[in-house]
Amino acid sequence: MKLPVKNHQGNPAGEHEVAFDVIESGRGTQAVHDAVVAHLANRRRGTACTKTMGEVAGSGRKPWRQKGTGRARAGSFQSPLWPGGGVVFGPKPRDFGKKISASTKALALRKALSERLKAGDVVLVDELPLAAPKTRELAGVLAALKAAGSTLLVGTGQDQNLRLAARNLAGVELTTAAQVNTYQILRHQTLVFTRPAFVQVEQRLK
Repeated sequence: MKLPVKNHQGNPAGEHEVAFDVIESGRGTQAVHDAVVAHLANRRRGTACTKTMGEVAGSGRKPWRQKGTGRARAGSFQSPLWPGGGVVFGPKPRDFGKKISASTKALALRKALSERLKAGDVVLVDELPLAAPKTRELAGVLAALKAAGSTLLVGTGQDQNLRLAARNLAGVELTTAAQVNTYQILRHQTLVFTRPAFVQVEQRLK
């Protein structure tokens, strides 16, 4: 499969032969699902915490005597039935993390990228030369590349100007070829790869 390459002005600058095998069949769909579920689960902090009856503040004194008051029996100020009392079966800190194998991760990334390649959502640019970390300059480059909607920029991680210019653009996420994952590939409408970054992703998927 050949992918057209553009320069930063949006003009044709050659072609690039995709080095990994593009998945044509339904293989890999379950791997994509597992990878996305694991990614979203691993993002959960799991810090919700409530106090049980034994943890809330209060004394051990009985609120009032057992009989003779006309009121219901009560043995503790920390009762879950009382305002300020403990919480029954409330959430406690926990780990929501899920693990998947390295081969499943690789298959999911290759399947997701294959589908985006076939849909024509991947833009390959030879380089993104920014003389200064100017958001307006990067916005002009994305407009020339016709990157519509939310955009994922994938670079090599060595361009400080690109990182600073992209952080203030709404709907634009910047990542590196070593860190790009299946969830990011599926989440954005347009994927913009620099050619060196795409080569690094190909090496991950071989």
